[in-house]
Amino acid sequence: MKKKLLSTILLSSLILPTVSLASDLLSVHILNQQTGIPASGVSVTLEQKQDNHWKVLNSQKTNNDGRIAKLWPENVKEKSGTYRVTFKTGDYFQENNLKSFFPEIPVEFNIENINEHYHIPLLLSQYGYSTYRGS
Repeated sequence: MKKKLLSTILLSSLILPTVSLASDLLSVHILNQQTGIPASGVSVTLEQKQDNHWKVLNSQKTNNDGRIAKLWPENVKEKSGTYRVTFKTGDYFQENNLKSFFPEIPVEFNIENINEHYHIPLLLSQYGYSTYRGS
């Protein structure tokens, strides 16, 4: 009986979707273009524009793959508007004993449809960067 129950639990964990409270509306990814290696441990802050100021919604660090899969906070309802993610790149380069021209990289963007996924990749080097809307 115990083996059958354990088998059922294990099988259902493989079949049933994982439940997560955090929204996957927004994700980010950072790749160090000089090394070709993901930038892990980079602090990223998400803010929402409200009138003439910015309200901080969340802050996380990239994982070993340079990603934050769910940057949207659990306690904030998704809505359209103007947002900004700020990548704290100066700390990342300093921790790797490298100089950098950009201590922070702010990226402003608009969310128009909360039913879509928004992804902001950052290709990074010590003296330059590029970004775009990913998928």
